[in-house]
Amino acid sequence: MLVRHRLTTLLSCAGLSLMAACGDDATGFRDANVPLGVTTRGTTADVSGEWFVRATTPGNEDLQRVNILPERQGIPAVELVRRTCESNGDCEEVGEIWRAKPLGQHRWRIQSPQGDAARELWVVWVDEGFRTAAIGTPDGSYGWILDRAPTGGSDRVTAAQEILAFNGYDAAQLVTR
Repeated sequence: MLVRHRLTTLLSCAGLSLMAACGDDATGFRDANVPLGVTTRGTTADVSGEWFVRATTPGNEDLQRVNILPERQGIPAVELVRRTCESNGDCEEVGEIWRAKPLGQHRWRIQSPQGDAARELWVVWVDEGFRTAAIGTPDGSYGWILDRAPTGGSDRVTAAQEILAFNGYDAAQLVTR
């Protein structure tokens, strides 16, 4: 069984152009031995707009929403909206626009406004109605489940968790809302 799994992984890495490079070690929150796929469903317009974060890997618990902006001031961008709280308990949501460089269908390299941080954003899966999406990155540094609504759609959220697990993510690490 292990030999067949290794052979399948090797063939997947060698033959599929929409896959990330395969490695030998687990990195971040996913096993790099498992190829990471990107959905071919829909267009950029279909995945654009506001998404609520319904689950995330540790380290992104303050992330509330992700807005995929196909064109902001002439360039693609992604807005990351985080909830920040003061020591006195006052909280607010603060959005930050990250420039996005398209890498292919449903894949971007996003860079912070200060230019000091970058990450890839891959749409691994999206449901037929473009209501729920599984987001990941080849290095496994983070994974998100996004939905068009802040509540509901538990069947789709479960499906997104299963898709992330299939793509090598440790679904037990996901912090759900």
